[in-house]
Amino acid sequence: MIEFSATAYLWIKAFHVISVIAWMAGLLYLPRLFVYHAAAKPGSEMSETLKVMERRLLRAIMNPAMLASLLFGGLLLLDKSQGMWGEGWLHAKLTLVVALMAMHMMMGRWRRDFAADRNTRPQRFYRIANEVPTALMIGIVILAIVRPF
Repeated sequence: MIEFSATAYLWIKAFHVISVIAWMAGLLYLPRLFVYHAAAKPGSEMSETLKVMERRLLRAIMNPAMLASLLFGGLLLLDKSQGMWGEGWLHAKLTLVVALMAMHMMMGRWRRDFAADRNTRPQRFYRIANEVPTALMIGIVILAIVRPF
């Protein structure tokens, strides 16, 4: 395990929170773009504009933010995790983080479907999918802050 100074730990924690906020912003916004895209006619100006927006959001914001979240979160775990690995809240939180990553990857697949004009899902599907990151985020925050078990 690594032991960071108190100041370094706080900087790492700050960068972790910042990167998580950026990642969550993308995870909440991209499905909303998909709702609009599902209603747009393939090949239309709206559809082509949404393709660009979706690609830029995923590649320029979401992917780097997810990687930064994992990097800084991993560093925090390496520094403070000696006694935490036996605690149930940490296992539950990490399970929800893996689910959030899976959601991210699914959104990437859906974006590729839209880019190739192969989307077959209705707007309602993306409206529901838009709620999943919120539910996961609520669970992660409660587990990390309250540590109920």
